[in-house]
Amino acid sequence: MILPYVLPVVIGALALALALAAWRLFKGPSAADRVLALDTLYINALALLVALGVWLNTTLYFEVALLIGLLGFVGTVVVATFLLRGRIVP
Repeated sequence: MILPYVLPVVIGALALALALAAWRLFKGPSAADRVLALDTLYINALALLVALGVWLNTTLYFEVALLIGLLGFVGTVVVATFLLRGRIVP
């Protein structure tokens, strides 16, 4: 089976994607770039947790990935609302 050989490569690629998204989050020239980097950051973290869950054969990582997905979506909506309106509560 090829899965034990591919999963470490996938985890490494996702960790590199996380590092690059974090770099863009801190360096981004505009607020829109930072919002997109934050969105990419949580999606990459979610994918990394799913890959780790498959590699370690445990379901705990899937539950944490679901929680990160939910909080990341809400966080992106809140930040986008703040950038458009200047306040969070409508």
